[in-house]
Amino acid sequence: MKQRLAILALCLILSGLQYRLWAGEGGVFDTRRLQQAVDEQARGNTQLQLRNAVLEAEVADLRNSGAAIEAHARSELGMIRKGEAFYLVVGPNAQPPTTRQ
Repeated sequence: MKQRLAILALCLILSGLQYRLWAGEGGVFDTRRLQQAVDEQARGNTQLQLRNAVLEAEVADLRNSGAAIEAHARSELGMIRKGEAFYLVVGPNAQPPTTRQ
């Protein structure tokens, strides 16, 4: 009887330890979930670093080149030089341009 009780106690202890190993806090499943979150954040960081590099290059170009400022003003703000005429050619199926705010 004592031997059976000892085996039962050891099985319960083993089961408890197995549960903590697999499903408990800091267990295998929790670690896997956290690793996936870290990987996803790393992918997001990589995308943001690429975007920042593009923006840094654009800022450097705008600081060093008057032509870049002019191109930006023409494309983004719709500005033209004094004495220039602006013509907008619209195709037959084109939507009318929207005004910028």
